[in-house]
Amino acid sequence: MTIQEAKQIRIADYLQSLGYTPVKQQGNSLWYNSPFRQETEASFKVNTDRNLWYDYGLSRGGNILALAQELYRSDNVPYLLDRIAEQAPHIRPVSFYFHQQPSKPSFQQLEVRELSHPALLRYLQERGINTALAKPECKELHFTHNGKPYFAIGFPNVAGGYEVRNSFFKGCIAPKDISHIRQQEEPREKCLVFEGLMDYLSFLTLRMKNCPNMPNLDGQDYVILNSVANVSKAADVLHGYGRIHCLLDNDEAGRKAYRELERELGGRIRDFSENYHGYKDLNDYLCGKRQNLVVNPPLRNIVKPKKKGLGL
Repeated sequence: MTIQEAKQIRIADYLQSLGYTPVKQQGNSLWYNSPFRQETEASFKVNTDRNLWYDYGLSRGGNILALAQELYRSDNVPYLLDRIAEQAPHIRPVSFYFHQQPSKPSFQQLEVRELSHPALLRYLQERGINTALAKPECKELHFTHNGKPYFAIGFPNVAGGYEVRNSFFKGCIAPKDISHIRQQEEPREKCLVFEGLMDYLSFLTLRMKNCPNMPNLDGQDYVILNSVANVSKAADVLHGYGRIHCLLDNDEAGRKAYRELERELGGRIRDFSENYHGYKDLNDYLCGKRQNLVVNPPLRNIVKPKKKGLGL
């Protein structure tokens, strides 16, 4: 994707594909709760005529590349274009109507079921995921989108929204937020941090595969960012843990997210991305999909693996 091709994408459509929906409209401006922080008064504006955004909390704005720079915490243009291109198949033209009655959500007639549909289980298997481990973590969603029926895997977040995945769609049912998985009984001292749903499920799969007799999956809590834009939200809940192990992506956005958490959490946080060095993320590692990542050397407190199998 070229810069000009990226600029042709409507920012409102791009935000919608990521799960961000405007809360009001004033003339040619759509107003959102900022994707960069939690807030109750919308301070993020998209000018639909000029296809530009502005965040009054950050005092920054610009075109879609400037937006991607904030969302993915990178100023590497080729990297940003790759991230936009990855999302492009999931971008659909949307219209927003703000009459006196509340606008209808993009996802309607939502029905939440236990995960069992063969097509969705097959999708997980194609990603190398142990479906027996995925079923308790995920839901099966049936909904209509722009009047058409769909079904997908749903991964709940702490705000009542869902990350939505199937073979053809990657998005979110708002509100967008982190997922925080806390074990029963006594509070855990350790928490593992992942960037996305597939990273978390990949970890469970790898741990069960490599430590079948003692996987210890309930020995720690888990936080899934669901977007690197949610780092500040994750930091709020991670302050309660004595040990925090990060398994973020081996790319610029992952490193910047780690550094931001490190500034907030200090010596309690450790980086375990060396366990899957040479792979973009845990799912690529699980599937044996190596990538040639052109990145600067990470300035992180990296913990080298003592043994194969993510024995954290």
